[in-house]
Amino acid sequence: MKTFAIAAAAALSLTCAAQAETLVMQSVYPSSLPLLGDSGVGLTKQVEALTGGELKIEFNEPGAIVGGNEMWDAISTGAVDAGWYSPGFAQGIIPSAAIFTAVPFGPDIRPYTAWWYYGGGKDLWADITAKYNIHTELCAILVPEASGWFAKEINKPEDLKGIKMRIFGLGAAVMAKLGVEAQSMPVADTLTGLRLGTIDAAEVSFPLIDKAVGMNEYASHYYFPGWHQQTSLITFIINQDVWDGLSDQQRTVIQTACQANVALTAAEGEAKQLQPLADLEAAGVQVHQWNDEMMAAFRQSWDEVVVEQSAADPDFKRAWESLSDFRKKFQTWSDLAYVKK
Repeated sequence: MKTFAIAAAAALSLTCAAQAETLVMQSVYPSSLPLLGDSGVGLTKQVEALTGGELKIEFNEPGAIVGGNEMWDAISTGAVDAGWYSPGFAQGIIPSAAIFTAVPFGPDIRPYTAWWYYGGGKDLWADITAKYNIHTELCAILVPEASGWFAKEINKPEDLKGIKMRIFGLGAAVMAKLGVEAQSMPVADTLTGLRLGTIDAAEVSFPLIDKAVGMNEYASHYYFPGWHQQTSLITFIINQDVWDGLSDQQRTVIQTACQANVALTAAEGEAKQLQPLADLEAAGVQVHQWNDEMMAAFRQSWDEVVVEQSAADPDFKRAWESLSDFRKKFQTWSDLAYVKK
């Protein structure tokens, strides 16, 4: 009887192993980066645990399979199953993509997630990207970023002219209007660019990450607030055919794990900024807040970018109008419900 039980267990194990499925996922963020990258690794662990090993997601570092700028196309064609990604990196293919990652002077975590889940944001992104055969799940959300690292103080708009700077998404278009040679690139390429001198200023993230990657090795003037990226969305993207081939349970597990990830990354991001900021200051970093003249210049340039992008791309226009309309309604609720500080 005991021999039969052992044999049955072995047969069951072999059957489960045969049924196990592995999705190959490449990340646009290194796993070494707190929140940006390690939350993607966390997703893989959650999915494997919740499915009892039936479904695994293989985490691959940036560039391991394809270049960061090639990820969208690779997942669209099925060359790679899935990605740990922010839609804004597809801005060169989909002009409206950046609206689904970070918007200058944009919403904080509360209205952004509310818009995504219940205000039409997710459905709108699905409609815009339908022809690319990619399914998207919001899977992490980040707190405000710093505005950037500079080698010298910036006191007036003219001080920005000629600076070669990495800045993500729509913020790059704003900076370009102020004379910056702005480039949007993945984090790993940013650090390489700083080391080689192909860029001389950069924004990467918030203090927790900026300290982790040693941004103070490249510049000593650290500016806030991150007007260009008050919130950042990170998504799990997957080839639509691969997604459709998963079982209902497997899809539900991924969605549930992503929703849990959103809550955890929001909380961790708020909790872990002060100590690394203090450490950076102790190392000689000068922390600045943009003066009113600079903030007005950024705002004016952003208003111009919105008009230009909306005129150039219908999807950008409808995405911007959707988000803007939702924010107005949310503000009415926020003004009633939250204590003014």
